Amino acid sequence: MNILIVDDSKAMRAIVTRAVKAAGFGDSTYREAGNGVEALAAIRATTPDLVLTDWNMPEMTGFELVKAIRAEGFGMKIGMVTSEAAPELREQAIQAGALFLLCKPFTPDAVKAALQPILP
Repeated sequence: MNILIVDDSKAMRAIVTRAVKAAGFGDSTYREAGNGVEALAAIRATTPDLVLTDWNMPEMTGFELVKAIRAEGFGMKIGMVTSEAAPELREQAIQAGALFLLCKPFTPDAVKAALQPILP
């Protein structure tokens, strides 16, 4: 499986990658992007199976990224990983095309619970 981790913090990208690997997806291929603009370029170059994106980033937010991915017709699975926990934000993310919203801080078990229903 090809997974794209999108966050403006290099440290957070590493934390998300570790948590996804610990959740049972250690044999996947991981790529990273520092914002939505970089992520969209990476997606256009090689479409991932899963995108995990932060919400708040410079240049293009994760929410804008989800909308752009769907507007361009990409069908990969998308999850948002964010410190934003408000129910209305969760609803916005789902309506835009994300399958789940994972709130920071999170554990590998929480990542596994979010990914198992949507991944083979």
